[in-house]
Amino acid sequence: MPRSTTPSRTTAPPWAEAVASWTGRIVQAVAFWLVLALVLLLFAPGFVRTVSDWLAVLNLPTFPSVFSVVLVGVIASGLLRRQRAALWFVVLVWQFPVAVLGLAVGLLWVFDDDKEALRADGLVLSPLEIASWVVAVSAVVLLVAARSAFPARVSKGAWWRAILVLVGGVAVSASLTFLLLEVFPNTLHGIRNRVNWSLSVAMGLRPSDYPLHADGAGPAWLALVAGLVSALALVLAIAVFMRSTPHDAKVEAADELAVRRLLLEHPSDDSLEYFATRWDRSAIFSQDERAAVSYRVVSGVCLAAGDPIGDRASWPDAIEQWRSHARRFGWVPAVLSTSELGAKAFQAVDLHPIALGDEAIINTRTFTLDGPAMRSVRHAVARPAREGYRVLVRRQAEIPEDELAALVAAADEWRHGEERGFSMSLSRLGDAADPREMIVSAHDADGNPRGLLSFVPWGRRGLSLDVMRRHPQAVSGVTELMVTELVAAGRGTGIDRVSLNFAMFRGSFEQGSRIGATPVQRFNRRVLLVASRFWQLDSLYRSNEKYLPDWKPRLLCYQNASQLTQVILAVGQAEGFLPNTPNLFHRRDRSPDLHRPEVSAAFAEAVRAQETALLTVSAPTRRLTEQQAMRHAKLEVLRAAGMEPYPVSVPRTVSVGEAVRIGTWLASPGSPAATSRPDGAAPVGADASPGTVDAPGTVDAPGTVDAPGTVDAPADLSVVGRVVRLRDHGGVIFADLREGTDEIQVMFTADRPGPDLALWRRAVDLGDQVSVTGDLTRSRRGELSLHGTAWCMASKALTSPPDKHRGLADAEAKVRLKHMELALDTRTAQILRGRSAAVRSLRESLAARDFIEVETPILQRVHGGANARPFTTHINAYDLDLYLRIAPELFLKRLAIGGVGRVFELGRNFRNEGVDATHNPEFTSLEAYQAYGDYTTMRELTRELVIEAAIAVHGEPVSHRADGTVVRLDGEWPVRTVHGAVSRAVGQEVTPDTPLATLQAICSERGVHVVPDATHGAIVTELYDAFVEGQTVEPTFYTDFPLETSPLTRTHRRDPRLAERWDLVAFGAELGTAYSELIDPVDQRERLTQQSLLAAAGDPEAMEVDEEFLSALEFAMPPTGGLGIGVDRVYMMLIGASIRETLAFPFVRPSGRG
Repeated sequence: MPRSTTPSRTTAPPWAEAVASWTGRIVQAVAFWLVLALVLLLFAPGFVRTVSDWLAVLNLPTFPSVFSVVLVGVIASGLLRRQRAALWFVVLVWQFPVAVLGLAVGLLWVFDDDKEALRADGLVLSPLEIASWVVAVSAVVLLVAARSAFPARVSKGAWWRAILVLVGGVAVSASLTFLLLEVFPNTLHGIRNRVNWSLSVAMGLRPSDYPLHADGAGPAWLALVAGLVSALALVLAIAVFMRSTPHDAKVEAADELAVRRLLLEHPSDDSLEYFATRWDRSAIFSQDERAAVSYRVVSGVCLAAGDPIGDRASWPDAIEQWRSHARRFGWVPAVLSTSELGAKAFQAVDLHPIALGDEAIINTRTFTLDGPAMRSVRHAVARPAREGYRVLVRRQAEIPEDELAALVAAADEWRHGEERGFSMSLSRLGDAADPREMIVSAHDADGNPRGLLSFVPWGRRGLSLDVMRRHPQAVSGVTELMVTELVAAGRGTGIDRVSLNFAMFRGSFEQGSRIGATPVQRFNRRVLLVASRFWQLDSLYRSNEKYLPDWKPRLLCYQNASQLTQVILAVGQAEGFLPNTPNLFHRRDRSPDLHRPEVSAAFAEAVRAQETALLTVSAPTRRLTEQQAMRHAKLEVLRAAGMEPYPVSVPRTVSVGEAVRIGTWLASPGSPAATSRPDGAAPVGADASPGTVDAPGTVDAPGTVDAPGTVDAPADLSVVGRVVRLRDHGGVIFADLREGTDEIQVMFTADRPGPDLALWRRAVDLGDQVSVTGDLTRSRRGELSLHGTAWCMASKALTSPPDKHRGLADAEAKVRLKHMELALDTRTAQILRGRSAAVRSLRESLAARDFIEVETPILQRVHGGANARPFTTHINAYDLDLYLRIAPELFLKRLAIGGVGRVFELGRNFRNEGVDATHNPEFTSLEAYQAYGDYTTMRELTRELVIEAAIAVHGEPVSHRADGTVVRLDGEWPVRTVHGAVSRAVGQEVTPDTPLATLQAICSERGVHVVPDATHGAIVTELYDAFVEGQTVEPTFYTDFPLETSPLTRTHRRDPRLAERWDLVAFGAELGTAYSELIDPVDQRERLTQQSLLAAAGDPEAMEVDEEFLSALEFAMPPTGGLGIGVDRVYMMLIGASIRETLAFPFVRPSGRG
């Protein structure tokens, strides 16, 4: 895969670009006229001559002949490709002679006095000739000045070889014409006239014009033959000229490795990226060499294939370098089989995309043989399976060399015709440079190979089809067997996607086969079906469609509509559909360096080494801040001093809290040795045992701690805590250690031997966990301190903590750095402990009432139990889509049906809904069911549970609000009907009998939006949500909701339009709900069926039909009351906090995402 040298950019000013563009268009238009005029000449010669005379003002060949058509067409093509040779041809052959001749005639008329002689000699310029002279002078000036817009050059020797062929061809044409004039009748008299006429028609000129004027005329057919022979000579001359176009054909291993490195470092969504390593392709790199365009030159077309490779940010520069390279050599730029993303990049530089077809991609995670649509594939796979066929899926590097050689030989033997492909073919099956190529082989019962698929790598987790072959005698279905076995194996080997064949014009096949297709669509399909007799168009589409793949469009990009034919011919040649140009007309093959055995082996080893290095997952190098780097350096300081920064254990005899309590007890009145210690130990100093001493207090002295009197203190007291404050006063070092919510001051003095103060000063930072051993004492101010005699590092902190007093001020930072907030903020730690107490209280309260706790599945096949949007996931073992449960209700009811009279579950639920102060995607709920209870008994139970949780948290039945007020909860909680609460809120009576129009009017007056087809119950619920729930302060039970909003609730015993359900609301938020459970299986089935219809209509929150639950319900469920309490909501109510404060780790948006 040779690498083309990136050219330096040749830029031209905008005006020069405009001149070049319009020059090419004008000459191209004249070429079109000559083609048309060649036909019209047979029917309207007068019209053709008139138009030709007027167009002659452009100083171009305007009279039609085969020679002039070819000549002007070739020059137009050269101008459009910005060839410098075409520019000089226009200037020197067509424009400059006219300018010189017109100037000479003008000078004669200025300086020659004999005007009559000039007129007699015909040296008179007509208005058209004057205009022609003006055009010539203007063209010469403009084109010479704009020559920088024509950078395409030819190599040394191209001119004389092309001219030699052209002159020789014209000479042959003129000689043949002269000889034929001697045989066939004509009106030319004399050798001079015959020679002039022969040269004129051979060169595409009118015989009546000077300087080759001829009196008389020859046969018209002979002029046509002369033009054809000359045109053929011109074509040959141009082919020889193009053959001389230079190009770097040297193959360098380092360059191909660079391309492969880009593929590994920047994998993309383009399945064709690996084909950029074909050895007949070149690559142009961006200036930073982080992207490249892979291309091949075919018949003058610089044909790129697929998307650019490498870093997407460098694509524009790589594309610009490629276009500059093509322009430099006069090649037509075009892109084959690019994706939509690549087409957008090429479109940005004025290349025009058109659809080619679609690529079939199988997603291994979702592919399945189940379902009626896959019946044909199942049947195809079944036959080779019955015949004992087996499939091996292996990387090429895993296959023994002799077996690989046999497979390659078999693939060559099974091939029909020549190898085809360019954009989607590698053409080097079994090469050692492709160790990651996936080989899928099918073998019959005797072990003989019967089919072969090879796939090139597509990034790290994809494959793209390269070779597909089968033995002529293989049973049908062997290809389908290999594809399905590859997909099945891919799931276990990290392959997520497999690209199969490309179906050209798939959209036309599909549209034309639809019912109701337009006549044009049906005609297009019929044309393609006819073409499919010669090329595999329809068969490729059908062979891929049966796998139900994802279709990804592929496009062709071209620069100019006039070049589209040339581009299509080049594409056909590259892909093998059309024969290649003879060797005479294209440059020689590339250097075969990489094919030499010694070079090939070394290159393959280099490829393997590079892939191993780039595919090995390694941790990225962490970039440390200056402060972090300093802390990391202190690790080595500790180790050098013989102290492990992260030891297995450290001295710790008491916690910080226990040390503080001991110190407080020792300082309290009446604490002599005879007094019992609060921890039940023997009095300090009485029958002193080893490890305790009567320690006198220290004496007041400068630089020492002052302690009044003498106290009895235990010796060798060791505590461990986090350093939250440091103070160094020279002779005395103070530090505050924190453990949990307790803090103690430790100090080190220079007069005490033992502690290494120098090491402390060098190695200890805020946030470190340290162990300090010493005795308790008090300062003059009475502050308890641990006077240290030894210390060691318990765990070195490599991240600095926030300011001790300000803490984490940002709410988002508090969530992300929960560990820091918990370690440094007392209230956060208290909230965590309080939540634990509340949860424990709920569990113990239910257990005390003979409820048993169970666990039900979190992964569920059917989402039900509540109206909410679920999270979805996929289980690979069973290839099933699953839901994270939104509620455990249906499973708990099945336990109740089985005879578990009192049951509850306290666990996590998941709902894919909004996140705010009262909602989190995952939350803790309590659901409980009591046989022979109803929503009234569950209401009483709920009140008792909440009050007992409040006592567990606060020690009394109260709720602490955020503003500091305290609300008592031990009074009676109001019970109100939903309709009554709505009536009070809107100031108008609302009952189940209120007309629907009245409810809609109430909503309209109060700005509550409801859908036009909203039901009575839905509108009442909207009014409840808008005016009741959010305005409720004291805990209140709202009962008897509309039946249609409660699909799992029993119909009200007195009013069938209502449901026996209540919601508990306090301080503007719903805390829980309870039902008299619906136990009628017929009624329940009807309601869930209605819910499933809503789900099918697009309601993401509607429940699905759970047949297992309905079947269990038919086994008879006793009358039951059920409740559901949001544990997070209850605790929020008890402490007056948001849900994010009550959760240890609430969900937080990933960093860097808006």
